[in-house]
Amino acid sequence: MMVMLTAVHVAIFLVMTLHALARPDVNSTTRIAWVLVLFILPVVGILLYFIFGEIRFNGARGRAHRAAEAVTQPLAVASGEAHDLVRQGPASGFATMINGFGVTQGNRAELLASPHVQRERMIADFDAATRFINVFYYIWLDDETGRSVAAALMRAARRGVTVRAGVDAVGSRDFLGSQTWQDMKDAGVQTQVALPLGNPFVTIYTRRPDLRNHRKITVIDGRICHCGSQNCADPEFRVKAAYAPWVDIMVRFEGPVARQMDLLFAQCWFEDKPIDLAPWTYETQGFEDGIAAQVVGTGPTLQKGVTAQLIARLIGEARRELIITTPYFAPGDVVADAIMGAAVAGVRVILIVPRRNDSGFVGPASRAYYPLLAEAGVEIAEFNGGLMHAKTLTVDGEMTFLGATNIDYRSFDLNFENDILLRDRQLTQAIRARQMDYLADSTRVDTQDIAGWPVWKRIWHNAFTTMVPLI
Repeated sequence: MMVMLTAVHVAIFLVMTLHALARPDVNSTTRIAWVLVLFILPVVGILLYFIFGEIRFNGARGRAHRAAEAVTQPLAVASGEAHDLVRQGPASGFATMINGFGVTQGNRAELLASPHVQRERMIADFDAATRFINVFYYIWLDDETGRSVAAALMRAARRGVTVRAGVDAVGSRDFLGSQTWQDMKDAGVQTQVALPLGNPFVTIYTRRPDLRNHRKITVIDGRICHCGSQNCADPEFRVKAAYAPWVDIMVRFEGPVARQMDLLFAQCWFEDKPIDLAPWTYETQGFEDGIAAQVVGTGPTLQKGVTAQLIARLIGEARRELIITTPYFAPGDVVADAIMGAAVAGVRVILIVPRRNDSGFVGPASRAYYPLLAEAGVEIAEFNGGLMHAKTLTVDGEMTFLGATNIDYRSFDLNFENDILLRDRQLTQAIRARQMDYLADSTRVDTQDIAGWPVWKRIWHNAFTTMVPLI
């Protein structure tokens, strides 16, 4: 019996090893990492490879999501101009190729002063809505912000506005059991839960169980959208109060880019709803004095690595200055090399990350990149005023990329994300000023201190990066 079990195990090991070696969608580092896992962890490694070895999104929801992307694609293409490499840059053209969203003209944008101001403006927009409100939040907490937003949505639904609200099954798992969520449904708010775990065996068979919808979408009447890093939660973020406050950044847009964001919402919505594009066939007029902006929607339905390539292209456009803020920094080789290449080329590169990170995995993994980044000339700063949760990238004080995407493998390949790419000096300068405020409240990482790290610390940090390729 033991001989038979051993033979079966060896056969499975060989099949999975050959599968890992034959895959065209991973690099050599990832192949080696998986082969080592299969070899070192005889049984557990096989289970890990079966569950996490590939980015699978199949089953009814996977098919529905891809179908929704396909039917909204013509509307997405029609919603923006073809990219103009002279005005918008090659990264904008690459972003258009990702999911069809071209550059929209005539948008107005306002950088909001604080999370509380953002909540007030958003609720005011809800109270002024006349046709529909579409929201999707990765995390929705049953706190002051969560309840006040829910109350505004219920007021809108009761006066006849169509209100659709979606959440991620894991990110908002506590909220789904709250009275507030039930009250919203009772008030006529249409609801959706994305990527539910359901039967674990069925889930594991049809998709990777750790895929998440990390988007933060707010659209009012197809003409206003709020975009940035803030979930539907108080900055005190009481579920992880030890790291609070969560420091976020939000921009209120008005114009055609809101319709693009609404189309991205539709792709999420139809994951568990029959496809009906009638509510999304409207047009949104722009303003003569508006700015150019385009939505970027990414996720596990796209080719692996495409988000990292976009970030690298944005970095490659920098000629004078590049400033990045992110809570989670585990960029992998493509983005790390782009950052170091910019610094070596003479671009001033500033990277701002949290001093204390709520992720025990990403914190050490981030620091593993410090030695090479510092050697290349990157200025690294660790934010002291809470959890730096703003996800921003500004280039030469003229171009901005902001939204839900972190600079890590999870955002690049496993999460559904939403961002806006814009080229406008005035707004970018305002966002840059906010980045400088973050920098002023940060501790600069000293290059000599990094060089003096003991061997055990380097081993500890680097050990976490060896796990990153397994994604």
